[in-house]
Amino acid sequence: AERAAAGTINVLVLGETGVGKEVMARAVHRLSPRREGPYVCLNCAALSENLLETELFGHERGAFTGALAAKTGLLETAAGGTLFLDEVGELPPSIQAKLLRVIETREVTRVGSVRPRQIDVRFVAATNRDLEDEVEGGTFRRDLYFRLNGISIRIPPLRERRSEIQSLAETFLRQVCQELRRPEPRLPPPVLTALQRREWPGNIRELKNVIERAVLLCTGPDIGIEHLPEERSRRPVAGDQEAPDRTDRFGSVASGPTAPRPRSETPNPNEALAADKQRILDALATCAGNQSRAAKLLGMPRRTFVARLDRYQIARPKKGLQQEDADN
Repeated sequence: AERAAAGTINVLVLGETGVGKEVMARAVHRLSPRREGPYVCLNCAALSENLLETELFGHERGAFTGALAAKTGLLETAAGGTLFLDEVGELPPSIQAKLLRVIETREVTRVGSVRPRQIDVRFVAATNRDLEDEVEGGTFRRDLYFRLNGISIRIPPLRERRSEIQSLAETFLRQVCQELRRPEPRLPPPVLTALQRREWPGNIRELKNVIERAVLLCTGPDIGIEHLPEERSRRPVAGDQEAPDRTDRFGSVASGPTAPRPRSETPNPNEALAADKQRILDALATCAGNQSRAAKLLGMPRRTFVARLDRYQIARPKKGLQQEDADN
């Protein structure tokens, strides 16, 4: 991060979901000569194409129906600093073309305007996709890829850096207990071993959620194995008795000769829905009806969590709504 931060070249951060790409982007900005300038973040997957365009480039008054006032886009807001484009692989083709021109000319033109404005912005982009494959498939512009990929930083998944799990878990434990104003329970060796042996498909984000869940469930001085969520499937890791599967560099599994054959039964969709509904109910019970905290515990956006409540016809607890008002 320090070497990437030292220059002015654009940076592309690569890694699976939850590995800490935004943390890396902030570090690049904090260590760069632009540290005194603004750090602006945009999730490219969070907005529709039209909203993304006005959010990024801004618009003039009257540019479209409802544009009652001019709006400064994030490209202008980030002038003199860093613009972090999270999930950059989700950019629509039209936005890719406009962004490429901004990078090449260092000028941005607001929607509804013909006057370009000079900007001085460093771009840090992040994605969990293989952008080279996207380029070959025609869904991501080759020229934009090369412009953004001045230098690339790949963050390994948590399963490839198990030596960090204990320190990360202890850090999250301390943070969660401070937020909840609760005494800090201990992480005994059996629990640390269990954490070390998990696969962590959700990476650091999943680890943080697991620790928060354990703190909420724990009522004694020690976190126990029973406070950890059950891992639905786990590939053997070093120290397991079973013969390990062969794992490629993307984390997919090629079954070895001794690996059990996959079940041939067709999954029952009704059972899956029932299990998902129970998971939602358990999270609500654990969080005393607080929907925002329950959604965070499950690692899903609050909007998605509320949609699940409606889908399964789960009543929204009044207590949870009151708590959320206090949280916000």
